[in-house]
Amino acid sequence: MTSENRNMIVAIVLSMAVLIAWQYFSGIPQMEQQRQQQTAQPSGQGSTAPQPGVEPAPGTTAPAPGAIAAKPATREEALARSPRVIVDTPRVIGSVALKGGRLDDLSLKNYRETVQPDSPIIVLLSPSGAPSPFYAEFGWVPGAGASVKVPDGDTLWTAPEGARLTPQAPLVLTWDNGAGLLFRRTLTIDENYMFHVADEVENTTGAPVALHPYALVSRHGTPHTLGYYILHEGLIGVTSEGGLHEIKYHDIAEKKSVTFPSVGGWLGITDKYWAATVIPDSKEKVQARFSAAQTGNDITYQTDFLGDAVTVDAGAKATTEGRLFAGAKVVQLVDGYQASYNIDRFDLLIDWGWFYFITKPLFLVIDWIYHWVGNFGVAILIVTVLLKGIFFPLANKSYASMAKMKAVQPEIAALKERFGDDRVKLQQEMMEIYKKEKINPIAGCLPILIQIPVFFALYKVLFVTIEMRHAPFFGWIRDLSAPDPTTIFNLFGIIPWDPGQVPVIGHFLMLGVWPIIMGCTMWAQMKLNPAPPDPTQKMIFDWMPLIFTFMLSSFASGLVIYWAWNNTLSVIQQSIIMRRNGVKVELWDNLRDTFIRKKKPKAG
Repeated sequence: MTSENRNMIVAIVLSMAVLIAWQYFSGIPQMEQQRQQQTAQPSGQGSTAPQPGVEPAPGTTAPAPGAIAAKPATREEALARSPRVIVDTPRVIGSVALKGGRLDDLSLKNYRETVQPDSPIIVLLSPSGAPSPFYAEFGWVPGAGASVKVPDGDTLWTAPEGARLTPQAPLVLTWDNGAGLLFRRTLTIDENYMFHVADEVENTTGAPVALHPYALVSRHGTPHTLGYYILHEGLIGVTSEGGLHEIKYHDIAEKKSVTFPSVGGWLGITDKYWAATVIPDSKEKVQARFSAAQTGNDITYQTDFLGDAVTVDAGAKATTEGRLFAGAKVVQLVDGYQASYNIDRFDLLIDWGWFYFITKPLFLVIDWIYHWVGNFGVAILIVTVLLKGIFFPLANKSYASMAKMKAVQPEIAALKERFGDDRVKLQQEMMEIYKKEKINPIAGCLPILIQIPVFFALYKVLFVTIEMRHAPFFGWIRDLSAPDPTTIFNLFGIIPWDPGQVPVIGHFLMLGVWPIIMGCTMWAQMKLNPAPPDPTQKMIFDWMPLIFTFMLSSFASGLVIYWAWNNTLSVIQQSIIMRRNGVKVELWDNLRDTFIRKKKPKAG
């Protein structure tokens, strides 16, 4: 086995290992799973406000006063159980429940469930008692041992007649506890997804009152998740003491409750593309909690923070402020909120992963180019060219070394004839030739090794960024973040049959146009080098493009398009470098030999 072929095999094995591991740990979902709708899990249990001086444990106390035992048939029935004030902005539509003062009804105008333009818009928040309740709540709890009456889930707040919450019009809610405390809640919202909540209490009693501010995000029932190893779905937050916390649903269900002291920070619950998080003031000292509790047949998941006691003197007022982010995890918006409101590491709400230092810059470059060309697929192609340019010196050196290695093959063959089975002497002589000709035997691995971190980063970008969701390319590719929807096994849609429905192997039968193009470009790249003399090596090279074609068929189409384009550029680049080094480009000869069998010499 020549050093060149050995290096190629090492590079291929490394690539295969990476792809197989990536596919295994990312848990590529079955096509059937992608079609499933999120299963509704109704629950009537209310949230549990954190209590000062006690390690909170939701579920160990009685349900909130506003809890509803009977579940309605629809979300609309649950919404009708409370008078409401409309929330309407360019990006969201929903309402605030006057009963409890909760933000529990929110839909995202700009995002739909599928690529079909008439599919339903995304519903993010839903009220308690509806299927899959998911909501945010702000309020006060009395100091330890106090019996002050404060607003709760059963409180009916008062709003001005005809009130609406819009970016231009704040919403002011009021409630009098009948014992000398007047509560006022002012809600504002920007043009996007950030709510600002100011809770004021006025003390008209004759004695000071101590109250703790709190905020929470509650989700009833374990939601359907994609189950990807590389994607976090569940409870999330950043605290000054513990840094980033990413807690899966099943993990917090076992731990029940974890608490961290923090100054500022944020915490909430995230899906792949959407999230709801509560954010205290950046200088406020809080106890941040992640918790879960069994409520009937379901589990209620909750993130909340409890602030230090605020003492309201007799005849005085006190105000606490917090924020709620509830919406799509748009990179520009999340980064903007982090900078504008000094939110500690809020950009980690988007799961950039371990390769953050590559993944996020790569996305920012793609996004910048997208705003010039108007197509994320084209932006990916342009970025691929830019990356080729950046790594050109290293790739040039690598391909040049490979070309020189081809040039000395006659000398290597002569050494093999000369030294026969003396492998030690053969290796010594080969190394002398490599040293003389300034050849790096492992240089052939470098182009593929360089590709691996970029491959990871682009995979992550396509997978986690909402900008790539439903982003079209050309033709049949209407979503770069989803696999190629076509398949050769129904002649790309000519036959009215869905191969993905075949039990067990259906997932592997979804072999689309772009994975086939990628396989062809990889095959051409293999054929650029002379066929190895060893039959085993030749078999590996011959089957490798086919194996990769099936492996990548279930990956995001944007990634497959990148891989195909990168292979094409590599073939062109390597061919030019080989010609410059006086080495024959054997691509066309090898392609011809693949389809035209050589005639066997006649005996005699």
